[in-house]
Amino acid sequence: MRKIDKFQLLESLENEVETHLQIAIHTFQNLNETALLQIPVSGGWSIAQCFEHLNSYGRYYLPQIKNALNKDTNKGLNSFFKGSWLGSYFTKMMRPSNTKKYKAFKDHIPPMNLHAHAVLAEFIEQQETLLNYLKQARGIDLDNIRIPISISKWVRLKLGDVFQFIIAHDERHIQQAKRVLSIIKDFQF
Repeated sequence: MRKIDKFQLLESLENEVETHLQIAIHTFQNLNETALLQIPVSGGWSIAQCFEHLNSYGRYYLPQIKNALNKDTNKGLNSFFKGSWLGSYFTKMMRPSNTKKYKAFKDHIPPMNLHAHAVLAEFIEQQETLLNYLKQARGIDLDNIRIPISISKWVRLKLGDVFQFIIAHDERHIQQAKRVLSIIKDFQF
């Protein structure tokens, strides 16, 4: 793995999260409940289910990140991030450019009966929290802190890899929600 500038990486990730916030607020937040819960005729998840899936990951990772940031005693003298091959692999899997479909893990499959506006509000709140953690991470070593992944507590990724994975995963499902919106746009809502 090659070293990348930690501050450029964090700035890039912050910009992506800001974009996700704007899309959630301006594109989805003001849709009515019917539109947010509409399942495409071709199958798949509703818009609300896409965001609930992301929320389920946020409910796991955000407290893990918070605890790690609060415990870190090695303040970030290192201005580079090297990352790991496994973190890079998981992030590449989640990038929207990877069109391969993956089955969601059981704990992350969203139910159909959701309070759609509460789901969107939680997603927006989680993105604001993530943005705050990215800002906090400027003062720590992204290679030193390790977070257990949601599917196996034994596998731990570097914090910088976790940030990249979460944000790539968010982008993947926000694009899915946009596709659902374009499919149902003729639906009267």
